[in-house]
Amino acid sequence: MANGLLGSLLTPIKRKIFVSYHHGGDQWYYNEFSRFFSDTYEVVQDNSLDRVIDSDDPEYVMRRIRENNITGTSCTFVLCGAQTPQRKYVDWEIKATLDKCHGLIGINLPGSITSNNCVIVPDRFNDNYHSGYALWLQWQELTLHAIAQAIELANSKPSTLINNSRQMRRRNG
Repeated sequence: MANGLLGSLLTPIKRKIFVSYHHGGDQWYYNEFSRFFSDTYEVVQDNSLDRVIDSDDPEYVMRRIRENNITGTSCTFVLCGAQTPQRKYVDWEIKATLDKCHGLIGINLPGSITSNNCVIVPDRFNDNYHSGYALWLQWQELTLHAIAQAIELANSKPSTLINNSRQMRRRNG
């Protein structure tokens, strides 16, 4: 029994991370992210909130996001694809993350650059990237080491940098 207890004390605890993304456009990237990092991290997703939470009340949905998805996680990763900025639930998940003062990390997915070479990200994420709170990574550069460093850095950011003043997105773009 002592070996079992000692073994459990020495086994590292998997950190929980939440992943926000556009299910219709970026599911493949979520699947790959989860497959690659699930041995090290407990990867949590929202299971498409519009199907799971049957309500039109934004405050109720926000409470459910915080309680069911964000609470207990270390940080939120936002997979930023071409249509991610127009998704209301991505905005709401970022808001809930910031309400909890959790780390926020954006990942630029291939194909998210517009014709004028600008990367389009959700407005609330952009506010917090420019404030110095959110971090930005490139999909092609993801490694276990890069993710571990980003999580630690994101969680060390002072909450005074959070800019969560933007109105919640009310519908998809």
